[in-house]
Amino acid sequence: MRKLPVSFYDRENVLQIAQELLGKILVTKRKGKVTSGRIVECEAYDGIEDGASHAFGGRRTNRNEVMYSGAGTAYVYICYGIHHLFNVVTNKKEIPHAILIRALEPEEGIAEMMKRRGKKLFDHSLTKGPGSLSVAMGISIEDNGCSLQSEHLFIAGDGFVPDKEMIGISPRIGVEAAGKAAVYPYRFYIRDSPFVSGKK
Repeated sequence: MRKLPVSFYDRENVLQIAQELLGKILVTKRKGKVTSGRIVECEAYDGIEDGASHAFGGRRTNRNEVMYSGAGTAYVYICYGIHHLFNVVTNKKEIPHAILIRALEPEEGIAEMMKRRGKKLFDHSLTKGPGSLSVAMGISIEDNGCSLQSEHLFIAGDGFVPDKEMIGISPRIGVEAAGKAAVYPYRFYIRDSPFVSGKK
């Protein structure tokens, strides 16, 4: 398993990068505890031209400033005052592209994930949905702006690449107020994974 280099994220096509993140492994290391999961669902956000993006129209705030920081940076924000959502920043500095990681298939450290989620029995809800996966993986707002080349939070590849027929494509979830951008086919997922959070 090898950590993805900055060059993986430093490309123009955020849709291509999002699709290529499927099957990669998100890893966290917290207080000696390693947790990891294979990415099975994500959504691309195409910067200032995308009505569903936090950076639509060139918007810049304290909340979204990390989106402008350049490739291979973690963008973590709080949704509804509760959920910590983990995103990957792509493209060059000042081009605010990002990819929301929506679901994982747990790999290492499942017992620790269950402890963090307060679950006694393992089921598909453990890392299903962006808020749940952040809790399970120990990701919080404190990781906002972190380099994905760090040792405590990164994405790696182990050689697995899903076949094209394994990948589903749909509009994103929860962006109904984004006008025409609400129907952009920018959500990508592994069709047969029970951990996928939205409709297949």
